[in-house]
Amino acid sequence: MAVTTLGGTFRRRAIVRASISMGVLSGCLLTAAVDAAAQATPSRAAESYPVRPVRMIIPYAPGGTSDAVARIIGPKLSASLGQSFVIDNRPGASGTLGRGIVAKAVPDGYTLLVGDSTHAINPHVMRQMSYDAINDFDPITLLATTPQVLVVNSGFRAKTLKDLIELAKAQPGTYNYGSGGSGSITNLTGELFRLTVGVNFTHVPYKSIGIAVVDLLGNQIQAAFPSLPGVVPHVRAGRLRALAVASTRRSMALPEAPTFEESGVNDMVVINWLGVMGPANMAKDIRSRIHGEVVKAVRAGDTQEKFAAVALDTTTTTPEEFMATLKSEFDRWGRVVKQAGVKPDR
Repeated sequence: MAVTTLGGTFRRRAIVRASISMGVLSGCLLTAAVDAAAQATPSRAAESYPVRPVRMIIPYAPGGTSDAVARIIGPKLSASLGQSFVIDNRPGASGTLGRGIVAKAVPDGYTLLVGDSTHAINPHVMRQMSYDAINDFDPITLLATTPQVLVVNSGFRAKTLKDLIELAKAQPGTYNYGSGGSGSITNLTGELFRLTVGVNFTHVPYKSIGIAVVDLLGNQIQAAFPSLPGVVPHVRAGRLRALAVASTRRSMALPEAPTFEESGVNDMVVINWLGVMGPANMAKDIRSRIHGEVVKAVRAGDTQEKFAAVALDTTTTTPEEFMATLKSEFDRWGRVVKQAGVKPDR
């Protein structure tokens, strides 16, 4: 009897354990199914987004490349999403004022940033910043890219990149280049060139690259390294000469201008990028909705035509690809700043 009772007890315990195990397994399967359904189905917030106007912060004054890009895609986003996308120019402190507004905004998709390569440069050349350029933002997608270009006055004696290098090496310190300020991408491109080819150019910082180009047109300086959009009209009009484009291939905007590599100088690829970001910790489904709509707006045929008209190449990415680009650019410019000895002056 004792044996029978003991065996019956074991059997009852086994049945109970099996029932509990099946219940746990069923619960796990139910939870997994709910999670999968939640991931597959956007939240109501994402489906209804946006329910009010969206601010697109431009960290520069009206008229620049970031501003132009935002004004091209903004109306398309308004049309597809049914809400206004308001362009909000917040210039100041080399773009950090506007970026700081976005970094501190509620991450609900109603405050976005149209940023550029300076985002990855500023942390290395500014004494104080109110945000972390990597951790305080959620990259959404790149919008466009454009290379930096080495230009000289059309009357300058250097007709090719080789001519300029020979002149600079023959008379060290005689020639100079203008930039949009110490620590700007136009300054760092010039310093990268100086380090790469081993020439002694004198840096002349201006308040903006536009002012530097004015002095270049007036023969006050010998060279500059602006982005293509700001100088293509001057090159086409014969007022400036493009000696080399800092890209892996020739630009369709200036097909006659060789790349640095074609001219015998390697490691001189400098691409100014523009992209959309939001504050860190945005809901993934909201970010995904914004990403899809922005990519659709950028890939539209008329958008690509408008970008091409101002020497921009349309470029879209996943958020993860954009973050990888941001981190790579951050590391690269940190090395250039250190090697060139660029000191913070802001």
